[in-house]
Amino acid sequence: MGTYTLKSIGKSAAYMTIVREMDDGYVIRIVRDKDGYDDITTDYISKALFDSCIRTGYIKKVQEAETATA
Repeated sequence: MGTYTLKSIGKSAAYMTIVREMDDGYVIRIVRDKDGYDDITTDYISKALFDSCIRTGYIKKVQEAETATA
């Protein structure tokens, strides 16, 4: 499905993973690093809001590292 970084304030890091795609949106899991512990929430986002967040740069897809095989 995909993992995305969320634009955040300060030094805190936040990531969003799409857990399940539905007809009109996505079930997502958000992990926020808050002073050394993870705050994990599961929520729903509509496809229209998701697309808007991508366009505005609020969320950005994490590029998966390519592994070299010998």
